[in-house]
Amino acid sequence: MRYALLACLLLPLAHEALAGDEKATVKAETLLATGTSWDGEVYKAYPGGAPELSIVKMTIPAHTALSWHEHPMPNAAYILSGTLTVEKYDGAKKTIHAGQALAEMADSIHRGVTGNTPVTLVAFYAGANGLGVTKPIPSP
Repeated sequence: MRYALLACLLLPLAHEALAGDEKATVKAETLLATGTSWDGEVYKAYPGGAPELSIVKMTIPAHTALSWHEHPMPNAAYILSGTLTVEKYDGAKKTIHAGQALAEMADSIHRGVTGNTPVTLVAFYAGANGLGVTKPIPSP
């Protein structure tokens, strides 16, 4: 599945490179390949129903704590700029920086917190039609 998604994302780039220069070389770098979220929890399954992939680009202002939430499906994020600290409801934390990818948690309460600079990230969700990518949770 992950290789098929990678191929779908790279194919248009490869075609564009070849159209402009017959000697162009496509380079591919795997940013993340895992069956667990950043806290070591194994992904249990993809949601049932008609598959729906979502890619969301998000910019979070400096000094911002997102609301507590869960994702009902496996997902990952790639940090384009800034530094983001991801916190679990139980206090566990992981900090990621620009150029790093994070395997997010599914069905586990967490939030993101920014520091002195805004954060821009791209999140990839492997869900199901009509499921939604985020479920808000009341603050502790």
